[in-house]
Amino acid sequence: MTLRTGGGARVVVPASTANLGSGFDALGMALGLHDEVLVEVVDGPPGSALVEVSGEGAGAVPTDHEHLVVRVLHQTWAELGASAPAVRLSCRNAIPHSRGLGSSAAAIVAGVAAAHELAGVPLHEPANRDAALHLAAVREGHADNVAASLLGGLVIAWHERGRFRAAALPAHQDLHPIALVPASESATHTTRGLLPATVPHADAAFAAGRAALAVHALTSDPALLLAATDDRLHQDYREPAWPRTVELVRALRDAGVPAAVSGAGPTVLALPADGALPEVVDTAGFTALRLPVDRRGVQVTSEPASPR
Repeated sequence: MTLRTGGGARVVVPASTANLGSGFDALGMALGLHDEVLVEVVDGPPGSALVEVSGEGAGAVPTDHEHLVVRVLHQTWAELGASAPAVRLSCRNAIPHSRGLGSSAAAIVAGVAAAHELAGVPLHEPANRDAALHLAAVREGHADNVAASLLGGLVIAWHERGRFRAAALPAHQDLHPIALVPASESATHTTRGLLPATVPHADAAFAAGRAALAVHALTSDPALLLAATDDRLHQDYREPAWPRTVELVRALRDAGVPAAVSGAGPTVLALPADGALPEVVDTAGFTALRLPVDRRGVQVTSEPASPR
């Protein structure tokens, strides 16, 4: 397979929130906060890369072939039977890193989408989209965040016969997500290590019922979100990693606002019915971002070569 040369691929990819309380490792939702990546094929040693980063992660992430998007480009091209050329990347990042808003998933989806575009493999075809989802999920380790960033809206993700899969559902129009983002960072592998190997049968049954209810509430009846986002599988176990996050979740829920830890934390996702947070809840130390549901998922377009 020969890659398209003389231009590039521009990718706009949304943030995501995973778990949504009760849907641990299964539910995800895309949010209206976006990273933008321009990937251009240039002259140079095959596999080399020059990366420019502005916004989130600037000065902290690699600017060569070790950058996550570049590594995903190489992996995807290998899967598609194409050799990796020299590339130049321009990344404008708005998704906070290591906050539970799917920054790594967005980077992975950006790399997968750009690689497909430059290889002439259209993502809108179902078979290609399913293969891209699996590849992205393998890289991420789970499918909920990458599926949301890839497909948009609300997603249900699962693993079946060695393949990651996902189904997209239309999120209800009356959802008003607010991400409460702290200054501190978190690592998924660290917080996942706090989870027990087994849970009581009663908690598993509770989780199954609330996850099913969450799908109904998020698509058809947001009035049920407070009950639907209740969790017994992961949030309390992770409290030692970010006690203020769990404290804020509890305070919001006590005030009647559906709230959950976003992904692996430490961001809190709130879903107030009227889009406003109650004044009685102390959100000091958190920045409130009112983010609509992103209903489109990743967007990729061909770009002409930029003069340098």
